[in-house]
Amino acid sequence: MMARKGHIVLKISICALVLSSCSTMKKPAGSAKNTTTSPNNGKVEFLDDITLRRGATKSSAHHYNGRNVGISNNITMSSANLENAQGWQFKYAQLLDVPVEEVSNFQLFGFIEDWMGTPYRLGGKTKDGIDCSNFVSTLLNAVFQLNIIGNSVQLYSQVKRLSARKELREGDLVFFKISRHRISHVGIYLENDKFVHASTSSGVMISDLNEPYWKRYYAGAGRMEGVPDVSMKHHSKKEEVGEFIIAP
Repeated sequence: MMARKGHIVLKISICALVLSSCSTMKKPAGSAKNTTTSPNNGKVEFLDDITLRRGATKSSAHHYNGRNVGISNNITMSSANLENAQGWQFKYAQLLDVPVEEVSNFQLFGFIEDWMGTPYRLGGKTKDGIDCSNFVSTLLNAVFQLNIIGNSVQLYSQVKRLSARKELREGDLVFFKISRHRISHVGIYLENDKFVHASTSSGVMISDLNEPYWKRYYAGAGRMEGVPDVSMKHHSKKEEVGEFIIAP
């Protein structure tokens, strides 16, 4: 009888030991996936190494790859510094394949952001649909304050012709002979062989002059009088927080 009782006590002891071992293997309650936050000024580090400051000023609610890239006109000289660049600058730096500090014309890229994806419609002039020449005329008016109208052929007759593509700069017009071997399409040059235009297939978009299609039909480029040379733009001083503001 005593042996039987001892056997039962031994079994109970073994069970208690096993239960206590299992509890030590369980994950502590409330554990969660760690979030990586840079200790440097409270910046959030994204997976693609793009950094945005908390509390950055935004004027619109556009998104790119899940990030808010609303374009604000609060562009300062420090925006040329990678650390202080805004979300929309990263977006268009990627699209143009240029350094972030080269993307600083908030009026131009704000206009493009606002019209991006607008469908093509022959003769159209609104967000419901717009054609290539009306898009160019609307951009020139809104961004460069130039009251220019006309179809692509008429715009071609108004520009100062450029003899080589290496002369192209932001705001120049690029022309194409797609239909019947005459000027039939126009866009606005940006940088690094990229241009923005209203295409018949995808509406307002950014394309590359080196793409086989556009390379095949490229007919030349020209400059409208009154479009400033952004590479020579001056900076005006503003008496706020000791910063310089990039003049539009």
